[in-house]
Amino acid sequence: MWFRKKETQLDRINNKLSQAMRKDADFSVFGASSHQYRVKEKLTAKELEDWQTLNQVTLPEPYALFLTKIGNGGAGPYYGIYSIGKATSYTERQALLAKSVLHPGMTKEEWNHLIEPLTRDEHIPDEEYDDTCNQVLGGMLCIGTQGCEYDMYLVLEGKYRGRIVYTSDFHPDHPFFFVYEGSFLDWYERWLDEIILDYDIGWFGSRMPGDENALIQIYQSAPNEEIQVKALDGMFKFKKVSQLTLAFLKNIAEQSPKNRTTAIWLICKTSFDTGRKYLLELLQSDEHEDFLQALQILHASSKTEDLTEFILVILQRLDRIRDPETLRYAGYILEDYGAITLQNFAPFLCHADPTMQTTAIYAARNCENKLGSWQIIEQMLMGGGPQVLNNLILYWDIIPHEKLLPYYKAVWPEYRRNPNFREKFIGCLRELHLPDDYFDKDES
Repeated sequence: MWFRKKETQLDRINNKLSQAMRKDADFSVFGASSHQYRVKEKLTAKELEDWQTLNQVTLPEPYALFLTKIGNGGAGPYYGIYSIGKATSYTERQALLAKSVLHPGMTKEEWNHLIEPLTRDEHIPDEEYDDTCNQVLGGMLCIGTQGCEYDMYLVLEGKYRGRIVYTSDFHPDHPFFFVYEGSFLDWYERWLDEIILDYDIGWFGSRMPGDENALIQIYQSAPNEEIQVKALDGMFKFKKVSQLTLAFLKNIAEQSPKNRTTAIWLICKTSFDTGRKYLLELLQSDEHEDFLQALQILHASSKTEDLTEFILVILQRLDRIRDPETLRYAGYILEDYGAITLQNFAPFLCHADPTMQTTAIYAARNCENKLGSWQIIEQMLMGGGPQVLNNLILYWDIIPHEKLLPYYKAVWPEYRRNPNFREKFIGCLRELHLPDDYFDKDES
């Protein structure tokens, strides 16, 4: 019975591979251009048996069926599934034969204790580093990559045998993530389903599965807030939602303070005009976190949306910004609308906190008429250290004004050997009708 069910699933997967290829004919889904929805030649039963004998490992049945009935790697989430040979080459043998120590719901404390040798000392001996990595990755096979530091592993033994784990680097407080599905084939079929349904699968597998109705029901019957949060987060994969789902989200935005911001974000993602009034309320909130999240939502919104009313509120509330992250997001939005001036950003440009000042300098890099606001620039240079001038030169270029020349002269030795910057300094001098060797002369 089990095999017949899996055989039916294998048939579905083969059919859905063709459907996914037709749906994403231009390979716009992340990673699709690398595998193009094609699988490699299947393993024979003997090849599978030989691999298992050689490596002293029995592969989980659903994954073994994929290799022998679908293909030995190829099409799959992110950059695809490795062939068994490539998977073996990307997995340390010591880890392959070790016990699996990871589990879903691993606490930050458990994780931090597990990776403690990796974070204790940057000069950890290579052998100890390798032993710890192999312990963390023990009992798992690397089956693919998501790019950068993110990989996908298959648990080979223990209670969670057959589960898929997403890994990243060994960061404190960030345990590796177990996907929701219990088997390779379920996870793989879900990937195909979400492509065919035209979901946003940029972070496929990291969010709770289910369609709109299923996630609403999970939220409404959730035994705790953690499940509610995951159900809402699962909705970020929808590009559009029904009016029923919008009504559900609006109710949360109005009645549930803890999940209000997430609901507003979802409303704005799927129907920005519906979310306008909620987003304005969030932007006008006296809570700093609300203001920051409103800015993040606006930054993530389509560039085609008219944000004029939000720009006015942000400008009115600039004096409430106290941290670099909030300033950074405000800068992103205001820059898109050409609403940053050296005058309205002067408090940040002359800020005592170097991080705030650097953030402001970058945000104001495209402001026009910097020369006309030279007094603000001089105030920045008078109150800041060498890094301020370095940032100005890096992001703003050389502003040609005679009052700024002493500051340029002070850093000229640092830049004179760089041909690109040397030309900029000399260009400034020529614009002020000064000789090219002006900065080389001793002051008289």
